[in-house]
Amino acid sequence: MKRADMPTLLSINTYHYRRGGSDVVYLDHAALMEELGFRSAFFSMQHPKNLDTPWSKYFIEEIEFGHEYSLLQKAVKATKAVYSFEAQRKLRSLLADHPVDIAHLHCIYHHHSPSILSTLKQAGVPVVMTAHDTKMICPSAKMLNRTGVCERCRDGSLLNVVRHRCVRDSLAASAIVAVEAGVHRWLDSYQRHLDKVVVPSQFLRDKFIEWGWPRDRFVYIPNYVDAPRFMPRYEPGDHVLYLGRLVKEKGVATLLRAAHEARVPLKLLGTGAHEADFKALNASLGGKAQFLGYQSGQALHEAVRRARVVVLPTEMYENAPMSVLESMALGKPVIGARIGGIPELIVEGETGWIFKSGSVPDLAQCLQNAMAASDAQLIEMGRAARRHVEQRFHRAGYVDAMLNLYASLGVRVVS
Repeated sequence: MKRADMPTLLSINTYHYRRGGSDVVYLDHAALMEELGFRSAFFSMQHPKNLDTPWSKYFIEEIEFGHEYSLLQKAVKATKAVYSFEAQRKLRSLLADHPVDIAHLHCIYHHHSPSILSTLKQAGVPVVMTAHDTKMICPSAKMLNRTGVCERCRDGSLLNVVRHRCVRDSLAASAIVAVEAGVHRWLDSYQRHLDKVVVPSQFLRDKFIEWGWPRDRFVYIPNYVDAPRFMPRYEPGDHVLYLGRLVKEKGVATLLRAAHEARVPLKLLGTGAHEADFKALNASLGGKAQFLGYQSGQALHEAVRRARVVVLPTEMYENAPMSVLESMALGKPVIGARIGGIPELIVEGETGWIFKSGSVPDLAQCLQNAMAASDAQLIEMGRAARRHVEQRFHRAGYVDAMLNLYASLGVRVVS
């Protein structure tokens, strides 16, 4: 089939650069579909860091809630977060100029807003959305607030969002999000207009079903790692490595305490809002953990290769963290918390260890196990981790599943 005859995929996401995990999936998925012959269209938000693209003329105005705005500007942006007529207008313009065969959405909350879902359906475009988090059922997207993991809104009032200040511990931000959730719950924006929802973890699918969604709306397609791009090193290093944001919900404080209790050398890669708090805690524990700052690309890969084991001590509902899969692709066993979708990625005792989330003693025991294991044992676990990724989380499986999904919605690719 000539490229001009191939279907057009419209990819929609808040940011058009590699800001976070969902943005990486948005860009990489579009690039993968282009390799398969799809023509690409993009709809995103204006941002100084965006990759250059001719589609930017259709992008919506930038909204960054951490920026300083006048009172009037804040009011306007708040209404857009709830329901964006601008996003509808610009999307209609894009569709008028460039008809598309299918739309695949990633993160649209607070910027495009769910208002665009009805625009796509009115245009007769099949709509798929990858659920990177729980936003479609939890107003704050994380099922997390200062009290810990929270599911109060499942059977209760959305006023819980305001009462517990679930968004950035801010009354104003929480109120806006509660209104947004209420409006789109009333309009039934998601269930009414989404044809299918892709979930990268079975945990996330089951959580949506618990909250009242029909099982047949979901397609489980796990994330994949292009393993040949990751050069593994199986020989174990002499320290435990954490890589991720330095924020409370990631369990960093628990990790620091567990490493101290287990007398295990620990290095941390990343930055975040609570970095100063964690450095102060580390100092109070004797200051033995090393904070290495932010790293990416090959420098990050090399840091993983030098580790003995990688640890993910999160205390929130993780979906399907790529850090686990990429660490295993680099030949390293992973210690992961038993929460969210993490246990789906680790084979206990073969590719790593799993511990009770938030438990210092349980994590300390896993850390001691990793340090006490012989080099030969860790090398075999690293090889098993690499094989697990190659056999279970590979590109071919992702491609087949995604093309089958698109075909079920009437979009077919003929090679």
